[in-house]
Amino acid sequence: MTKSVELSCEKFVEVLSSKEPAPGGGGAAALVGAIGAGLGDMVGALTVGKPKYAEAEPEILELMLDADDLQVHLLALVEADAEAFVPLSAAYGLPSATDEEKAHKAEVLEACLRDAAAVPLDIMRACGRAIELCVRFAAVGSPVVISDAGCGVIISKAALQAASLNVFVNTRLMKDRVHAEACDAQARELLDRYVPMADATFANVEERLR
Repeated sequence: MTKSVELSCEKFVEVLSSKEPAPGGGGAAALVGAIGAGLGDMVGALTVGKPKYAEAEPEILELMLDADDLQVHLLALVEADAEAFVPLSAAYGLPSATDEEKAHKAEVLEACLRDAAAVPLDIMRACGRAIELCVRFAAVGSPVVISDAGCGVIISKAALQAASLNVFVNTRLMKDRVHAEACDAQARELLDRYVPMADATFANVEERLR
């Protein structure tokens, strides 16, 4: 079976628009996060090697290595999200005519909901890191490509927020409220940390472009 990330952009959007259970919001968030990290990486690629930025080059090269790894990780999370969601989608169709069937369905659903919430939490963490990288690329990269760092940071923010909804939509259905609330707390902490960071950097880039 062809992986989502191996599809053309056109085909990915076509499948996303269909009745197929995956890719969905989580996979789309991971892909967008990878694009955000890639935009930051591009700022580095267009900055290194220029004498004017020689002093910042060691940091930029480190940032680029991190961004490379992050893109690979986020693309893998596109597939991980699909692998977690498809069983959940199937679990809703389990029979529930008898008490035994109801108990089995509830048990399977709970396990699937845990998996389906865990992956978007990982996506959120990765998008937070993408924001951090774009913040630094904006600070030390060439002003000629500063707009790309701004695009990267705001795109990564959107991916972070999108992934958070995929956490909350699953945790709200969990019977284990302790686990659900722990996941929600982690998601809110990531939002509280990275949304203001992304907004501040975007505003700074926008101001520099005026």
